[in-house]
Amino acid sequence: MDENISHIEVDAFKRMIEQAVKEFPNFKATATTLRAVKTATINDWSAICWHDGKFYQSREYPALEILDRVGGGDSFASGFVYGLMVKGDPQLAVDYGAAHGALAMTTPGDTSMANVKEVEKIMGGGGARVVR
Repeated sequence: MDENISHIEVDAFKRMIEQAVKEFPNFKATATTLRAVKTATINDWSAICWHDGKFYQSREYPALEILDRVGGGDSFASGFVYGLMVKGDPQLAVDYGAAHGALAMTTPGDTSMANVKEVEKIMGGGGARVVR
């Protein structure tokens, strides 16, 4: 990657994860967010996970407009863990994580204000329009 992280080489992250699971064979799953920085407020956002020897990639969120980057990783992690624990599906887990992280960065602070219904709407390709 360049110093500005303007392009993400997904295969490099996969190699990093493969090395980590080789060194720590007790890992059941591992994941990372993928953020290509365009500007301080515009990033491409997605994630990958490794589970049981296989990689999964989330839906991509190109040109995501960010209000506050703080909490994006934590929200990704909580969405990812939710997907594994509740759904038992690594593809859904990485999608929950990426969507939850994306939503969290559109609000101020490091605490997510998104609920499951909102996360699932974004996972399905829905927009950010408020639904009341």
